[in-house]
Amino acid sequence: MAGRSRHNAALMALAGFTSPTALAAQDSPAAADLPPVQQQETSDTRQVYEPAYFERFAPRNALDMVARIPGFVIAGGDDNGQRGLGQANQNVIVNGQRFSSKSDGLRDQLARIPSSNVVRIELVDGNTLDIPGLTGLVANVIVENSGISGQFRYVGGFRAYNTEAQLYGGEISLSGSSGRLDYKVALSNENQRFGADGPTILYGADGSVIEEQYTKFSGAFDNPRLATNLTYTFGPRTIANLNLSYGEDFYYREDPETGRPVLGPIRVRDNISREDGPEYEIGGDFEFPLGPGKLKLIGLERFERDNFSNDLIDSFGSEAPPIGSRFLQTNGIGERIARFEYGWALWNADWQVSGEAAYNRLDRVSSLFLLGPGGDFAEVDFPAGTGGVKEDRYETSLSVSKKLSDTLSVQAIGSAEFSTLEQSGAAANSRSFTRPKGSLAVTWKPRADLDLSLTLARRVSQLSFGDFLASVSLGDDNQNGGNNALVPYQSWNVELEANKTLGKWGSVRFQARQGWFEDFIDWFPLPGGGEARGNIGDADRLHLELSGTINMDPIGWRGARFDFTGVKRWMHVTDPFVGGTRPFSNDQLALLEVDFRQDVVNTDWAFGGSLRTDQVAGYSRRFEFGRGWEGPVFADLFVENKDVFGLTLRAAVGNVLSARNRFERTVFDRSRPDGEILFVERSDRRIGPVFRFSVSGDF
Repeated sequence: MAGRSRHNAALMALAGFTSPTALAAQDSPAAADLPPVQQQETSDTRQVYEPAYFERFAPRNALDMVARIPGFVIAGGDDNGQRGLGQANQNVIVNGQRFSSKSDGLRDQLARIPSSNVVRIELVDGNTLDIPGLTGLVANVIVENSGISGQFRYVGGFRAYNTEAQLYGGEISLSGSSGRLDYKVALSNENQRFGADGPTILYGADGSVIEEQYTKFSGAFDNPRLATNLTYTFGPRTIANLNLSYGEDFYYREDPETGRPVLGPIRVRDNISREDGPEYEIGGDFEFPLGPGKLKLIGLERFERDNFSNDLIDSFGSEAPPIGSRFLQTNGIGERIARFEYGWALWNADWQVSGEAAYNRLDRVSSLFLLGPGGDFAEVDFPAGTGGVKEDRYETSLSVSKKLSDTLSVQAIGSAEFSTLEQSGAAANSRSFTRPKGSLAVTWKPRADLDLSLTLARRVSQLSFGDFLASVSLGDDNQNGGNNALVPYQSWNVELEANKTLGKWGSVRFQARQGWFEDFIDWFPLPGGGEARGNIGDADRLHLELSGTINMDPIGWRGARFDFTGVKRWMHVTDPFVGGTRPFSNDQLALLEVDFRQDVVNTDWAFGGSLRTDQVAGYSRRFEFGRGWEGPVFADLFVENKDVFGLTLRAAVGNVLSARNRFERTVFDRSRPDGEILFVERSDRRIGPVFRFSVSGDF
């Protein structure tokens, strides 16, 4: 598995090994006992967390504070694949407003709000806010800017095996006010290093060894980025926001391999992948009173260029000449959105009508080369990998949110979208669609310590335009065909959320989500004998999740806290290659994570650790099936001091239980299910311990 690069989705798993969600800074020793939740005396009995509640954790910013709300899990707002701007999809807002940037994640934006500017955090019923799409418990961070302040966080680390040191990670940000202008400026770099090494064995159909390989991969990812947010308040109800960001991606991965077949010469493989390219976002909104309500105008322009290359060369310990391939691909990915939202109050309810126009585009140029006898690469025809895809989409919706009583609220959204998909290149095609969607959400608060939310929703997914065009994976010897008939899958969803506070003990949350999908997308067979991403019919998935926080203060274990999350999923889709039902390819089947943190009473010290194990489904393709995973259990330990000359110092070691990187697949000589087993491949690679350290402070 690899990483955050679009072509290597497991880098974060190998590079992160993060310790518990404890984000910390300076401490006040007198605040060793966690104050009780402040329950505001209002009819909606919202939970209010004052800054004093978080003093024992010495938070530096709003993210540190929100992450320490018992039982609350930050969700949404980080998915750049969201379909346009649409309805709100995050459960954290600031001063009653949703975040509008798509390039900066929700956590990134919260981390740039100094804790000294946070007045309080309110947990409120999303249905009672005039922001369509918010349901269940939502954290509303109330912020007042007070002068100029800065934050910085440096993150470094190294691994025992396979990788170079991580030396350039972190962020520095500045926020402040000048008259009616509030501003935030942040310079950051996501600095990841990853790798693993170990044996890979190829077996024949009879179980005999065909080849023994020693494999090793290592790589790096950096994403330096400059982001700016400007907010100007023209009056009590007139406000404008401008978001600007620019960054560059730099990705590198090397997969050397030595193969020792039972029959034949030794083979040495060089496999190098690179990717780079710029990305930017310009976005903003302007909200002002108009008639009986308020109008918000939103605009956004995003663009990203990816320049990808992969060279693979096999050399042999014999007179045989080397063989190899080269794959080059350049992607230009853009999104342009214009949206309006007009909200007003009528019949003791909040109403909103909205409209959105979105233009998404992908321009791709792909080239495939074969290594010739003279050592030069010669280009071969690969027309299916070059072309363009664009979507023009228009959406309109009407929503209403109303409190039916002090304990019951409802939100209804009716929406429709109209879209045209056009593809250019070797498989040009054009299609138009009209799709209804929307949701109905009911929240009931029978007691001050219990919230129940039930949502029925009809949704439309966002396509990955890269699936329309062909590509190759040289290392796996796979070619992915293009599919010009691909359509977004649609789904009916029923979602239940229950939040129960336990007083001084903490809080728990239970979620149940059932989805029924139409035109589900997975690998499917092409008529000409290849395979591509395509619509394979109906599918369903049940997601159960239990999470929470348990404080140990009530039993005298002062300063100790456990956070836990457990997930179990059941899913069914008909395999288009062999029939029968199976889980969704590479989807999560189960997860268990437990974090522990001990803030040592009357000191600036804290320590703790985490355990994480998960189960991932395999994948199914025309000529093979397989599964990649890591584990069985990741364990991390950390220690921190929250006041070293005003700084927070943290040291952590990850993977102390020696979890490993594993992959296995079974490859057939022709299409399944008629093919015979060609070989079975099994990899078992060492990750090793991961050492991390960080320094954070204010200025």
